[in-house]
Amino acid sequence: MFDKILIANRGEIACRIIKTCNRLSIKTVAVYSEPDQDALHVKMADEAYLLGPAPVKESYLKADKIIQIAKKTGAQAIHPGYGFLSENADFAQKCAAENIVFIGPSVEAIIAMGSKSAAKEIMQKAGVPLVTGYHGTEQSEQKLLEEAEKTGFPVLLKATAGGGGKGMRIVQKQQDFSSALSSCKRESLSSFNDDQVLVEKYLVQPRHVEIQIFADTNGHCVHLFERDCSLQRRHQKIIEEAPAPSLPDNIRKSLGEVAIKAAKAIEYVGAGTVEFLYDSDGQFYFMEMNTRLQVEHPVTEMITGEDLVEWQLLVAYGENLPKSQHEITASGHAFEVRIYAEDPEQDFFPSTGKIRHLQFPAQNLYTRIDSGIVESDEISIYYDPMIAKLIVWDKDRNSALRRLSVALSQIQLVGVKTNLAFLAAISNNLAFAQCKLSTHFIEQQHDHLFSQQVSSNSEILALISVYLFLQNQHQSTLKNQARQDPFSPWGIANLWRNGEVAFSRFNLSETLNDLINHYSILVTPQPAAEQEQFKTIIIKNDQPFAEVVLSAETHQNDASTTSANTLLFANIAEKRICSNIVRTDNEITLYLHGENFTLHLEETSDHLLEDNVDNNLLAPMPGTIIQISVHKNDHVQKGDKLLIMEAMKMEHSISAPADGTIEEVFFNVGEQVTEGTELVKFCADKS
Repeated sequence: MFDKILIANRGEIACRIIKTCNRLSIKTVAVYSEPDQDALHVKMADEAYLLGPAPVKESYLKADKIIQIAKKTGAQAIHPGYGFLSENADFAQKCAAENIVFIGPSVEAIIAMGSKSAAKEIMQKAGVPLVTGYHGTEQSEQKLLEEAEKTGFPVLLKATAGGGGKGMRIVQKQQDFSSALSSCKRESLSSFNDDQVLVEKYLVQPRHVEIQIFADTNGHCVHLFERDCSLQRRHQKIIEEAPAPSLPDNIRKSLGEVAIKAAKAIEYVGAGTVEFLYDSDGQFYFMEMNTRLQVEHPVTEMITGEDLVEWQLLVAYGENLPKSQHEITASGHAFEVRIYAEDPEQDFFPSTGKIRHLQFPAQNLYTRIDSGIVESDEISIYYDPMIAKLIVWDKDRNSALRRLSVALSQIQLVGVKTNLAFLAAISNNLAFAQCKLSTHFIEQQHDHLFSQQVSSNSEILALISVYLFLQNQHQSTLKNQARQDPFSPWGIANLWRNGEVAFSRFNLSETLNDLINHYSILVTPQPAAEQEQFKTIIIKNDQPFAEVVLSAETHQNDASTTSANTLLFANIAEKRICSNIVRTDNEITLYLHGENFTLHLEETSDHLLEDNVDNNLLAPMPGTIIQISVHKNDHVQKGDKLLIMEAMKMEHSISAPADGTIEEVFFNVGEQVTEGTELVKFCADKS
């Protein structure tokens, strides 16, 4: 077996490969771009080397530099993962020229399957069924239109060098052909430096079913059953499962046999996936062959118990396949969902930002997480926005689907928009449970999957407002402990006030689709109660909404170290509630019973707990001073605006908490401050 390999990739697939190498005592070399210097795959590898700046052309696609690093470190082989250089025949050829093993198929196989039109010609000669269409080299608009008319509308235009859903257009009628062809060719040229397209009959209600195949250098070829990847957005998979449900046994058997025939037609070696369209009339058609390990390979691993990365390493080293066809068995059912930083409500537009809080369900026999992202990582514009893959297994499809729903509800992620709620909606969708699958599932179930969000109820609002009250109290306690006279009654930060009961008012807002709700919540402690108890009065959009009385206490959640992550225990009307609350700047997210609610904290109007009344005013968040309205020795009234900060493109006013005098202003306009920095020294008037 290899002693050392280089992994020419990043993120979760690099981490996935390293795990298998560690188990097999194979040393690993990672490569990384400048923004990835602290990435998980870099930390997991035995060695790591810089490739260059963030853009992939200057880093992960620099084939010559990757090979140079492999030679420098003594790596005997390069695993390309998926994407980047994984299906690049030139890179595979360069590896061979330097006597470095490319962990993948031969150069000839990559070339043969790299062009969709050429691949279909090969498969047609091998007797593999194809969708009716045109795969020729003549690419004039007139010729392509003639072939489309011969095929019959609707047709599908596809980039011959394409993949990942790029360079694909559905054309319903002849009048739309010219504009669709121009658009398809432009995208194909931009994405693949090749504008050739093929024309195929568009199947109205197909399923996407694929077969995992493996072949070695000694002539053995097997399949490891099928996967259903029908659920897609923008022609890209988001949920995969194995085995494919509701598939007749004869079709299942034929798919495996045809996939092996396809692999043998090009003398394939290594891991590959033969993809088919399975039509509603019971016929299946070859679509393409991916000459690499697929993103969705874990569902196959879960039902077979095999490590496909280990199989890749063995085959690349020249060993026979670990098992023959009759020795490969499958049990149970597995799902994989791809968790993306994207906004499903905005046509799945990618989201960028820092992961402020991240918590996955516990991994075990039934639940697996593949990820290269950890809390505090940045999701950038340069790479695929996939955060993680959640994979679950159980004895049958219904049990696995229930497990998927529960596992999704246990994921907590703050910092970027994600498709978690969308995935949860699919896992609880009746049509999905009934196996009513097609590549148009998301479009057809749109109203069920993109249902209107529900606004926070009175309990949620009460919990968040009391959490904010207790957080203010805790911060006041810490600050008062550091004062010169911590025993002064005027420095007490509990609920005692001379002649009055302390209270706070919090202004919160909540965005739901196109609607924004505004809440004003008054929190008043009830000092007579045996346990610390609070009364909350909630105003919603300037109208009385609810009153909630509760007792509550908070505990810091040690599972998270980089975010304000708090456990809140409360009792409301004899009901015990345990929720998790994460605060990042002025955004508060509450997790309860598998649901989450996010509200924005706006400028508060009254805080009798605010310790700033005594002698200082602190920055509530990192930001820039954009306006100062006072000078040293000015006398101000309670509520007067002293200065304005800008943070996250929003303005935040710092107001006088009481009548008093400005003793010092510590910053100038334009200066940046960090959270908790003293901005103004303030002395309240003696009452």
